[in-house]
Amino acid sequence: MSSKIFSICTIPGDGIGPDVIESAVKIVDKASNIVSDFKCNWDYVKAGATFYKETGLDVEIGGEEKAEKSDAIFLGAIGLPEIRMNDGTEIAPHLRFREKFDLYAGVRPVKAYPNSPQKLKDENSNKINLVILRECTEGLFYTASVHNRNPVANNNEVHDVMKITRKTSTKLHKFAFNLARKRKLKGTLGKVTCVDKANVFKSQALFRKVFEEVKNNFPEVNSETCYVDAMALNLIRCPWEYDVLVMENIFGDILSDMGGGLVGGMGMASCAEIGDNHGLFQPAHGSAPDIMGKNMANPIATILSACMMLEYLAEKKNNQSANKAAQLIEKAIEYGFEKNLLRPNEFGGDMGTIQITNEILNLLET
Repeated sequence: MSSKIFSICTIPGDGIGPDVIESAVKIVDKASNIVSDFKCNWDYVKAGATFYKETGLDVEIGGEEKAEKSDAIFLGAIGLPEIRMNDGTEIAPHLRFREKFDLYAGVRPVKAYPNSPQKLKDENSNKINLVILRECTEGLFYTASVHNRNPVANNNEVHDVMKITRKTSTKLHKFAFNLARKRKLKGTLGKVTCVDKANVFKSQALFRKVFEEVKNNFPEVNSETCYVDAMALNLIRCPWEYDVLVMENIFGDILSDMGGGLVGGMGMASCAEIGDNHGLFQPAHGSAPDIMGKNMANPIATILSACMMLEYLAEKKNNQSANKAAQLIEKAIEYGFEKNLLRPNEFGGDMGTIQITNEILNLLET
């Protein structure tokens, strides 16, 4: 049965988070009005470093329950460099959300848009269109999500554990192949590359072993493996030769930022973290407190994350109007770059958060 009202747990967070969330909310609301047949209810929740400094809590009381009951979680940015836990780590409730809601599939698109800065001089750089699929509940972040998991932690020595399980790896690899199959229908390569360090770590060897097993269920999708150090090189040499890259948590954290740099910057880096029952959507960039409130942030990563949220909701709630709204926004952004109507400050252009937002709003009507 189709649902027309979506409950969105909305967490503006810290730094530029409120600025970019406001931008994305305006654009999604405008697109939903144009397409009709669905509406987002934005249920705001206080969380992050600023809230922690004021209250000693990283999420408002009842906030996690709101997130759990919502149709999707929409996050701006969390964390400030001067506010830390007693152990020196950042305020990061979203890391806890990943485990609490089993958000194992971190989807981070890397796409070159017309007239956006492309750091590689090769003419093929305008063909970059890949996804880094980062496992988000295990790997080297397993210890970080809960603060008492370090088997050894003192002033002289600390052990961080890399956890890889067959259960989660199987789900992740199936997600990767299904994603590649969907993307192939849209004209991409339809290929999955397992990125690991299976020649050194037993945990990574298991990750690859499960990949080799799962690929047999998807004979129509091309597949290959690559060590993470070689992939770092290949993302500079020939990123246009890749489609879906599936990897462990810390590898995905690092390579997705590299991917953002290839296509203009972190202001273009959208992100979805998806599990079997919940989805969290956010830009991959940080809170950038040095430019908060200055009309300098590039909101496009957050807007594109909202598009991913709409695509997720279209499937989850059986409402294809949400998918049409996502396509409307994406086409407006594509057209805006193609006609040089979108010129973010981040790229050395003359448009801040407000100007970019207003231009996309105008493009939605054309």
